[in-house]
Amino acid sequence: MKRHQLIGATFVGVLAALAIAERAVDRALSAQSTVQAPRFEVDPFWPKPLPNGWLMGMTIGVGVDAQDHVWIVHRADTLSPNEAAADQSPPAASCCSKAPPVLEFDQSGTLVGHWGGPGNGYEWPSSNHGIFVDHKDNVWIGGNDVQDAHVLKFSRSGKFLMQFGRKGQSKGSNDMESFGRVAKIFVDPKENEAYIADGYGNKRVAVIDADTGKFKRYWGAYGNKPDDANIGRYDPNAPPAQQFRTPVHCAELSTDGFVYVCDRPNDRIQVFRKDGTFVKEAFIAKRTLGDGSVWDIAFSKDAQQKYLYLADGKNEKVYVMDRQSLEILTSFGDGGRQPGQFFAVHSIATDSKGNIFTTETYEGRRLQKFVYKGLAPVTKKDQGTVWPVR
Repeated sequence: MKRHQLIGATFVGVLAALAIAERAVDRALSAQSTVQAPRFEVDPFWPKPLPNGWLMGMTIGVGVDAQDHVWIVHRADTLSPNEAAADQSPPAASCCSKAPPVLEFDQSGTLVGHWGGPGNGYEWPSSNHGIFVDHKDNVWIGGNDVQDAHVLKFSRSGKFLMQFGRKGQSKGSNDMESFGRVAKIFVDPKENEAYIADGYGNKRVAVIDADTGKFKRYWGAYGNKPDDANIGRYDPNAPPAQQFRTPVHCAELSTDGFVYVCDRPNDRIQVFRKDGTFVKEAFIAKRTLGDGSVWDIAFSKDAQQKYLYLADGKNEKVYVMDRQSLEILTSFGDGGRQPGQFFAVHSIATDSKGNIFTTETYEGRRLQKFVYKGLAPVTKKDQGTVWPVR
């Protein structure tokens, strides 16, 4: 009996030890497969439906103002006659119509403003691209058609204020008067300087006075003088290109004074000081060809801007990165048309609460909201579609 009791006790002890070891292994594996990072969930009910049977075309810019209103710019003319049947003459159907190019949504997702398009005193871009609302509530818009060599500034109600550059007047990446197919604008509230991602024709970041438009400085990759010579297609196995490839798709300024540049087809972020001095770079999904991986970036809303969010419209995801190290912590999104999925996620912005807003170009043609759920353990590699957790 004692012998059987001893064997039983030993057996129970072994089982307990195995259970403890298994839990330790599980914890170790869990620690290896998760990371503490911002967590998001898509809001499938945001924004609310547009009025008037309006549809959005390629949606190629998003910005958030001081009121947490979300602004987008889209290309209404990319809608087909079949989609915009009500706009035909005579109307082919009661639905649908092209929405105005600039749309403003409040925090609830209700459309509260709309304007844009050709008007007196300015040259509306042939292919508008990028939108930014500055610290004075001015709305900036660029354009990336071959003739778009200018930037426009409006009041929030759509009143024309200024045009910088002239349509059709681009003279290359060292021009001090016009631009070359601008992708995006960011205005520094401290210095009142506009950083221009210039862009689809030129290969530079240009900085101008936000009131007068006077050119103050510009630079190319690694802080080099821009060179418009054709350097051929991107090759992930070749040494890093010493010039940007087109498009230079964003130039975003952090609160501690660093400029983060989207060198989209080169699959890299380059970081500079405000004077154009090169600091560092990071390659993202380096073997991505064609459209490239680095489409747009936004910063987290904590005081240190600890995290950087990067939209990758070729691989259809948003990367969550440590801003200082440029290490990818996790990512979310997947290819598809359901909420939380993407087709050509093009632009990204954050509001004061830390929520993320994205727009999609090509056939994606929409605006989505991803609700910030705080810091939490999330899957390291890829979270996929971040559907709300009940």
